[in-house]
Amino acid sequence: MEFIKKHAPWIRFGIAALAWLLWVIWLGNYWFLLGLPVIYDIYVSKKVNWTFWKKREGKNSTFVEWLDALIYAVIAVTFINIFFFQNYKIPTGSMEKDLLIGDHLFVSKLSYGPRLPNTPVSFPFAHHTLPLTRHTRSYVEWIQWPYRRLSGFGEVKNNHNVVFNFPEGDTVILEMQAQSYYAVLRQVAGDLRDRDRTADNTRRDMNHYLAEGRRFLNQNYNIAARPVDKRDNYIKRCVAIAGDTLEIRRGEVFINGQSADAGLEELQFMYIVRTDGTALNMRGIERLDIYRDDVTAWSVSEYYMPLTAENAGNITRFGNVVSVTRWEKPAGEYNSAVFPNDPAYPWNEDNLGPLVIPARGMTVPVDRNNIVLYERIITAYELNDLEIADDGIFINGVRTDSYTFEMDYYFMVGDNRHNSLDSRFWGFVPEDHVVGRPRFIWLSLDPSRSGLARIRWSRLFTGTG
Repeated sequence: MEFIKKHAPWIRFGIAALAWLLWVIWLGNYWFLLGLPVIYDIYVSKKVNWTFWKKREGKNSTFVEWLDALIYAVIAVTFINIFFFQNYKIPTGSMEKDLLIGDHLFVSKLSYGPRLPNTPVSFPFAHHTLPLTRHTRSYVEWIQWPYRRLSGFGEVKNNHNVVFNFPEGDTVILEMQAQSYYAVLRQVAGDLRDRDRTADNTRRDMNHYLAEGRRFLNQNYNIAARPVDKRDNYIKRCVAIAGDTLEIRRGEVFINGQSADAGLEELQFMYIVRTDGTALNMRGIERLDIYRDDVTAWSVSEYYMPLTAENAGNITRFGNVVSVTRWEKPAGEYNSAVFPNDPAYPWNEDNLGPLVIPARGMTVPVDRNNIVLYERIITAYELNDLEIADDGIFINGVRTDSYTFEMDYYFMVGDNRHNSLDSRFWGFVPEDHVVGRPRFIWLSLDPSRSGLARIRWSRLFTGTG
């Protein structure tokens, strides 16, 4: 015991130095070895007061003690959030019934390896907007780090639930942050085209209306650009990984020709429920864990609601229910909001593909017919200049008929299939957007209840997909 007391500074230095060395090796940046002399001085030589806000000797004021504790807490939590795990709260019903609104998730950064932040200088615990402000950025961009991911325990696999940065979140309308800028732009461009069509004016190609739409949005709203790590966080199920061939037929996902939905009992689709003319029993509906707010009554005898296959079967047994029919869009019915937003690919949310998911090193032919599939990858994600000219495709000023991908990509879809904004609408998710994998629910609060009744006790510390 006397030996430990006598050599305590050296023992503490050894433990701290070993932890620092392991972190530097993991980080792979050996410039951080310059931190070892600092650690030596903190524990052994004590020449510099590194905690300059408090006195080394003597009693500090209560304020200074609280300040010291706060600084250490901020540093520790920030370090943990970057490299190990963070909390994520489910804000919408796009993953029901697997994940519910109000679920708080423990999201592991170690599952796929933590990313180093693109914008390392930012306000603690604020994602992209300063607290108590509407539009003020919580970060500065005069220090930018390129994408780099440290070693983790595994890779993204099919059917993993994954937290990632919203791919279309690079550009944001600050007055409408819940909506995709590009979806709004397409809507505005479509309205301008329809106006010309109604007025029997000269019609132009869609690029003209998109340019007009951008001008309109820039003039009437505040538009902001965000780096990858400051884009909104989403959570979806990864239905396809790099190299897979994906197809959606009548709402069912197929990967490499095999159904990917088999065994996913929590999947929900929209159903039309018809009765014999009497009202549906809403208390019976709520007993099936179907939110009353999710039920749309078209008439006293016709209702529209999201259901699992099991609940659809349960509702057929209601005494006044005549039929329960799954709603779907037929193949070939083009939805302009669905990726790649081009009539050459007449896809909709229930019928899409086949589509090959790009993989790092994969080379694909590109031409004027299929460039819409890869345009955003080439320009926004892999930062190349792209020109689509009458005489061919030019990438970084060089005419080409092929493109080789620099990253892996994924296709993410919500379990609440008809109430989810996902890859069916904005396409591929790049690997540098992947944040982590949710491992378990540590808290679940029902927003429709109050007090202790809000807590969904049965969901606490249950695993996620």
